[in-house]
Amino acid sequence: MMTLISMFEAAVQQYNDKPALAHKPRGGTYQDISYAEFGASVDAFSKGLNALGVQKGDRVAILSENRPEWAISDFGILKAGAVNVPMFSTLTAAQVGYILKDSGAKIICVSTEKQLEKVISIRDEVPTLEQVIIFDTVEGEMPEGVTHFTAACEMAGEEVDSDLHEDDVATIIYTSGTTGNPKGVMLTHANFIFNLQACKSLIDVGETDVLLSFLPLSHVFERLGGHYVPLFSGAKIAYAESTFTVAQNMKDVAPTVMLSVPRLYETMHERILRAVEEGSSVKQKIFHWGVSVGSAVSSAIQQGKKPSAILQLQQGIADKLVFAKLKAATGGQLRFFVSGGAALPQSIAEFFHAAGILILEGYGLTETSPVISMNHPEKWKFGTVGVSVPGVEVQIAEDGEILTRGPHIMKGYFNNESATAEVIDENGWFYTGDIGIIDGDGFIKITDRKKNIIVLSNGKNVAPQPIESELVRSPFISQVMVVGSERKNLAALIVPNFDALKAWAAENGVNTDDLSAMLQTREVQQHIQGEIRSCLTDFADFEQVRRFTLLEKEFSQEDDEMTPTLKLKRNVIMERYSDAIEGMYPEDS
Repeated sequence: MMTLISMFEAAVQQYNDKPALAHKPRGGTYQDISYAEFGASVDAFSKGLNALGVQKGDRVAILSENRPEWAISDFGILKAGAVNVPMFSTLTAAQVGYILKDSGAKIICVSTEKQLEKVISIRDEVPTLEQVIIFDTVEGEMPEGVTHFTAACEMAGEEVDSDLHEDDVATIIYTSGTTGNPKGVMLTHANFIFNLQACKSLIDVGETDVLLSFLPLSHVFERLGGHYVPLFSGAKIAYAESTFTVAQNMKDVAPTVMLSVPRLYETMHERILRAVEEGSSVKQKIFHWGVSVGSAVSSAIQQGKKPSAILQLQQGIADKLVFAKLKAATGGQLRFFVSGGAALPQSIAEFFHAAGILILEGYGLTETSPVISMNHPEKWKFGTVGVSVPGVEVQIAEDGEILTRGPHIMKGYFNNESATAEVIDENGWFYTGDIGIIDGDGFIKITDRKKNIIVLSNGKNVAPQPIESELVRSPFISQVMVVGSERKNLAALIVPNFDALKAWAAENGVNTDDLSAMLQTREVQQHIQGEIRSCLTDFADFEQVRRFTLLEKEFSQEDDEMTPTLKLKRNVIMERYSDAIEGMYPEDS
């Protein structure tokens, strides 16, 4: 019977001396850990957990950034027969406490003293928690009930025989929902194995591949695509030092494949455009010529045609003059990017493909372990999330909601049968909560989250996501949230691209010393209004954004306005900016 552990042990035996993981100590250079070393560490940690009293079915949590100890802990927990409960390192102490209590975790692994402090502050509220294991060295005396990771690996536990089965729960992942308390999604060994095999049948990842891992391993997208898939394929995973060092780390490790949420690609695009605007008029002309050539090549490829000889010649020149620096910034070895977690603006995918870099967008949820559909190198269409992966059924309900069925569907929500029954019907169909369509070629296009649909006072239904995706195409708009439920028309909270807007303002004689005052000037307001009109020319009259408010700071995780996967927490934002929203509808006051 195949389990994640049997597959891992087979990979260790097959790839043995090949590098499995790579990390960069502070101030040092990247260091490799072989499959054999990795396997030995997993074996030692599982014995340590056994010595600490962990038995089959016990829950062991991980509160850590991406690093080798995370991967070792994951497989060590599974080998001990326990269930991994991963948590985002950005969670507050209260959020950590909720998950530990709800899951009944027996042990928690933490990365740093900062994470340890969170656990210690709520430890008395979690009666099931017996032990804390910390990866970093602790300054001074080790607190009671805390064990260092190395010490745990050196405990003389017995050889673990957990009698694992494919239907055993491997992990409980708490959804980072935009409203309410998170629910614990139970995913089995079989869920993951089915999903990774389906993905591997479409995307070839092998021994020569290197992945740069920076999305949180606590998120199922990175867990499957950036952890299990490469490790069971003989590839190497290099961990980014932090989310702030990704650009440098791409140059350090030269990844061949990389997973990210759309925000990374949007940021790269913004920086490129900003650099072009700061260049000479000649450089600007060369850049726009190169993009037009790349777009023509991309269009031909999308239509299944071979670019003409002249176009290929022009493409070679454009690569050298325009796109070489962009490819070098990714390390120069990239085969493709993978995008997930949120909607990727079609314009971003088209721009990168014009530059010779393919971004493959997929779709899924935590509850679907996670992949439902994906674009892949042999079959892709921009503006869609691809076709359903082998073995997965997808259909569209009468109200437009996407339903899916197959071996990828979760076992259920932990200790919450009523919530499970709300999303999985008696025929096994899972209700995703997303609205979408399936085109004639089988490609799925997501319109929006069902709960995000805005119903105007005239009864018109508006999906905000396509509007927001178009608006962020403007080089002067960084983030946007469209509002308007039960109102006559739409309005928007807009976070400008501050650098680009300040540069424009200075060129047009607007004082930029006071950000708040600058945003309220007639010139800036009219400029943003013009950008909105330009972006939304193809939208219906009732989908036009009539009013807007420019905000002085970005939406962020730190302010609880975004989930760890960088989705907007709309309810939080609407409450926080309720005065600004009401101010855009004076006739309703």
